[in-house]
Amino acid sequence: MNCKAQDEGGVAMGEKFPMPFEIIEPPQLTSPLVFSSPHSGRCYLSSFVAASRLDLATLRRSEDAYVDELFSCVGSFGAPLLRAHVPRAYLDLNREPFELDPKLFVDGLPDFANTRSLRVAAGLGTIPRVVSDAREIYSAKLTLKEALKRIESFYYPYHAALRSLMERARDRFGFAILIDCHSMPSPSAKDQQNTKSDRRRLDFVIGDRYGASADRRIVLSVEDRLKRHGYHIQRNRPYAGGFITEHFGQPDSGWHALQIEVSRALYMDEMKIEKSIRFPQIAKHLAELVAGLSSDVAACEALGASQRAAAE
Repeated sequence: MNCKAQDEGGVAMGEKFPMPFEIIEPPQLTSPLVFSSPHSGRCYLSSFVAASRLDLATLRRSEDAYVDELFSCVGSFGAPLLRAHVPRAYLDLNREPFELDPKLFVDGLPDFANTRSLRVAAGLGTIPRVVSDAREIYSAKLTLKEALKRIESFYYPYHAALRSLMERARDRFGFAILIDCHSMPSPSAKDQQNTKSDRRRLDFVIGDRYGASADRRIVLSVEDRLKRHGYHIQRNRPYAGGFITEHFGQPDSGWHALQIEVSRALYMDEMKIEKSIRFPQIAKHLAELVAGLSSDVAACEALGASQRAAAE
């Protein structure tokens, strides 16, 4: 079995992950941009689904469904796209490698495990205990051996691939810009009524770790181009960027990173987990965003020049 679509929902089922992630390379590398989609995986192990107390449709609620397809245009602008096939409910690639939840395991956890992060407290560690609506995934506790196997087999290779793409871009262009691509559930009715809620009427959230992970000009370029289409944008609230944005956002070293969260209501039916009639339009607007950002970056060679001068 390969991890290509096995049904109309784009979901694959099988006994192993022959391809836990995929790098879609551009015909020609002409951009310092690197795109990552760590939560769009929809290749489910039959044994994982069987071990869960949830059905497949419920497990899929943790996916950033079809985000990789929304950004499939990036190769046309000379940039690679790294996309996961391993689903988020099985392994969360946007965490520290060992954010492990003691409630999930029959074994004691090693001292190097981070068991006290807010994400672990919410059940959303590297091996999630719950799906995004706080429903418990597993019928029985896991062994530490199983967790370490997933981390070694899938987490480390994904991050090694992302690091390699960032290093290649910086070597070629003098700097690298990571766009970490995600989606977010649309606001609940309660959020809609709460005028102080960060989730009210949000189309996109741009996360740059409160200015720490990327040059301000990159963030402003993204925000400006999305606002031209009339989208409601917010920065860093409620999503400032996860582990990937924090870890790869090192502007002083020539690595810039920002996270883009797209409201699922813009492009899909959230209950059915199906693309909506607006999907092509949103994909087109994102293609225009990537084209514009590529143009702005090309016109901003001073950014790369300054990084090279600093390195010398």
